[in-house]
Amino acid sequence: MRRAHVYRASAMAIGAGLVWLLFFALPKWSGPSAPVEPAETGKASEAAGRKIKATLFYVSGDGRRLVAAEREVPYAAATADQARQILEEQLKPAPAPLVSAVPAGTTVRTVFVTDRGDAFVDFSREVVTAHTGGSLDELFTVYSIVNAVTANLPAVSAVQVLVDGREVETLAGHVDLRHPLRKNLKWTGPG
Repeated sequence: MRRAHVYRASAMAIGAGLVWLLFFALPKWSGPSAPVEPAETGKASEAAGRKIKATLFYVSGDGRRLVAAEREVPYAAATADQARQILEEQLKPAPAPLVSAVPAGTTVRTVFVTDRGDAFVDFSREVVTAHTGGSLDELFTVYSIVNAVTANLPAVSAVQVLVDGREVETLAGHVDLRHPLRKNLKWTGPG
């Protein structure tokens, strides 16, 4: 039993180190990116106006459940880039009478998707510092994020929320965020 705790702690430390390496160390070591070739510019402009319909999740007017709402989101070819577009739309003000589950001022810092289909989404600290607290509000925040990514991107099976580049135990003391979470529509109902 004790050995299992040691292995789990070691795995978490290695995972945190890998996240740090992927999000902070490697980008600094790689130096400035190469300029975009003119041939690629044409492809980028073709995709620039393209949009997809994405299902996003907001808190109902009565505050008792999440409600799915379809929104147009800019298209991105790479899965991580598309996840970022979806999340940036999710962070915008909700359509009335719905309410955003994510605290105002929260921004997406970076998104990384593994070959296994786990997305690591790094948010600014406002996702914690501006959070209203409470178990239901925390569930709504976490699953509006997790569900928005997993419902729209078949390549992503689970999402782990990071804050300021670090793994966190929870946002407000109720939902364990130390591992990637799968889609969960338990708190989602009709608008």
